Amino acid sequence: MAESAITVRDISKSFGKVKAVRDLSFEVEANTCFGFLGPNGAGKTTMMKMLYGKCTREENGGGSINVLGHDPASNELAIKYLSGVVPQDNNLDDELDVISNLMVYSRFYALPRKSAVSRIDYLLTFMELSEKRAASIKELSGGMQRRLVIARALMNNPKLLILDEPTTGLDPQVRHLIWDKLRQLKRHGTTILLTTHYMEEAFALCDTILIMDKGAGILRGSPAELLAKNVEKHVLEITGSCKLDDAILQKVRIDRTQETMRVYCDDDQLLRQLAGGLKDAHYFLRQSNLEDVFLKATGRALNERQ
Repeated sequence: MAESAITVRDISKSFGKVKAVRDLSFEVEANTCFGFLGPNGAGKTTMMKMLYGKCTREENGGGSINVLGHDPASNELAIKYLSGVVPQDNNLDDELDVISNLMVYSRFYALPRKSAVSRIDYLLTFMELSEKRAASIKELSGGMQRRLVIARALMNNPKLLILDEPTTGLDPQVRHLIWDKLRQLKRHGTTILLTTHYMEEAFALCDTILIMDKGAGILRGSPAELLAKNVEKHVLEITGSCKLDDAILQKVRIDRTQETMRVYCDDDQLLRQLAGGLKDAHYFLRQSNLEDVFLKATGRALNERQ
């Protein structure tokens, strides 16, 4: 049986009248990538913060959290010593250059200066930032700053890397570079936990995905399992007016928004025949993806916290 890096049992968290996390349970196997998906306000970031002690769980909830053998309620520092955290924002010190930002962080882990310098050289090479070692933070692009934040989180060679929306707002080249680096880390024994709004990112990186909505876990599995068990194989997206006869409606699932109709079916030939009969409407036939699973599970309407 695979070793668990994180075990969460029946955890809840409220902020006033808002129930941010509701009786949530899950396990994260060591040396894997575990992803949280969910709308804004689903409780993803709150759950992540509870894992490394930045947010406390409800004391009367009766649940438990174990992270790398420690409970964040009683041993927060041990978890932080073994973990690296990449927050949503690039919270670098603008008054310092690249090297100084990393050197300051190395002191939190009491790294000897010689070891810190060696580790910084390695991380800047790993994140392809060596040429920017003397640059000020203000001179760096958004993508460079994000890579530096990840390098900083790796300063202590963590067993667990926690990333909160690591590639939001980055261009595709930087996003794919970061994905490659995260795959390398996992291959060398780092357990990765991330939240993301990019379904492609979750599909590309995660071994297991937990979809959350309104604080609760509603679906869990590998990307392939989530697709196979929760959505038809193919979808025809139609923009414009279109009417389907009753015979077709009995064989497909329809998902409508104001401007678009999505016709889901396991039989792509049926969808091709349907597309061939369309006249004025624009259409696109594709394989279903993780976003289709996500929207089917959580709905297309915005919730009150979005």
